[in-house]
Amino acid sequence: MKELKGIHHVTAMTSSAEKNYAFYTETLGMRLVKKTVNQDDIQTYHLFFADDAGSAGTDMTFFDFPNLPKGRKGTDSISKTSFRVPSDAALEYWVERFDSLGVDHDAITESFGKKVLGFRDFDEQSLQLISDEKNEGVAPGIPWKNGPVPAEFAIYGLGPVYLTVQNKENISLVLTVILGFREVATEGGEHLFEVGEGGNGAQVIVEERTDILPAMQGYGNVHHVAFRVEDHAELEKWIARANEFQAPNSGYVDRFYFESLYMPVSQQILFEFATDGPGFAQDEPYETMGEKLSLPPFLESKRAAIEAEVRPLNTKRG
Repeated sequence: MKELKGIHHVTAMTSSAEKNYAFYTETLGMRLVKKTVNQDDIQTYHLFFADDAGSAGTDMTFFDFPNLPKGRKGTDSISKTSFRVPSDAALEYWVERFDSLGVDHDAITESFGKKVLGFRDFDEQSLQLISDEKNEGVAPGIPWKNGPVPAEFAIYGLGPVYLTVQNKENISLVLTVILGFREVATEGGEHLFEVGEGGNGAQVIVEERTDILPAMQGYGNVHHVAFRVEDHAELEKWIARANEFQAPNSGYVDRFYFESLYMPVSQQILFEFATDGPGFAQDEPYETMGEKLSLPPFLESKRAAIEAEVRPLNTKRG
């Protein structure tokens, strides 16, 4: 079987689909490539923000579960999501942009030899920008061509995902023995793991903390992280591998835009394995991706009921 190819997507929770759409498109300059619903909870929007083409490895997605409480930060969590930008100079641009738009952010610092800029969205989702200036490994995506951020500074992919845990050894065994990651560096209590071609697009950073409470799921926190597999045949091999290790898992799941396997690795950390294709362009033309409510074929017969259930969300551009 082939190694995992890197990060596929990160799915988080938001208090407001409307504010979420505005922040991730207008402030961060990411493209909404799919407006759909949670296939397991059809009254809930599922929004996909990605690069210009909706490439695997570039999208952060959000659920807006009704009446969800605010999440608590803590251990046993996927605690931070990174976005890749082309250069160190891009981070300087983003400091000025965040200041002008009133976005809560930190100073530029360095992590494992890369410049980073931490910030929060309106739900206090923990995020950071990471510079690709000294990066090698998994290629980035394509900046949104019609976005508000110049291409030389724009977000064009996902970077390292952070896990905060009480016992580093347990998650290390999952990452290295089952998933095939390599531990490549340690810095200030953080442990850097990478897989496949490596680099910013194929890394997980584990932080061990015994001084804080466990996280509590809710808006402002991450729901799961997905890792890239090539295709259906490779996904079947990962299903077999999960069963070989007697790891709890969902078995095969068809999400229409990609095929998946879900594997909980702790009470609150959920890993997904997702295929690179078929992708988001199969049911919408490139020019208008994300503008209408898209439904997978098995939900199309319920469109009228779903559209009556979810509140209107205008995502038409121009």
